[in-house]
Amino acid sequence: MIKTEKIKYNTLYLFLILFFILFYPMLISIYVFLPLFIGAMSYTLLEGLENKNPLYIFIAIIYLINLEINLSLPLFLSLITALLFYITLYPSLLHFRRCKVCKPLLSVLILDLFYFAILFAFDFIFQIDSVTLDSILLYSFIIDLLVVVLL
Repeated sequence: MIKTEKIKYNTLYLFLILFFILFYPMLISIYVFLPLFIGAMSYTLLEGLENKNPLYIFIAIIYLINLEINLSLPLFLSLITALLFYITLYPSLLHFRRCKVCKPLLSVLILDLFYFAILFAFDFIFQIDSVTLDSILLYSFIIDLLVVVLL
């Protein structure tokens, strides 16, 4: 009986996650005040790579690609940014293993800044305007940090 409840719980949990990763980016394109969660999902990708958890990797990749498609951002830029961060800077953050808040907070902070810097460089090079730097982007950045701290 306990096994059946656990299977139902896991199925519901996976259904809610799938629903979120498929439909939340569409809601962001309609309601611009919703946070992007680029840093949180990139950190989920990094945790999946570090712990060899294919579910985390799959969820993060699908969300980030879906977000970039719905917001007309450069395709695969968030994945490339997360993987570049994972290769270059993430090993130096492993010194913060004992601090449960420091590693995720610093990772998301650096990931968001790194992503937005590359995105603004992309906009400058190709003379396009994909993202404007305004208070909504700052709000999204702060909410992204809060979500990682709370989880």
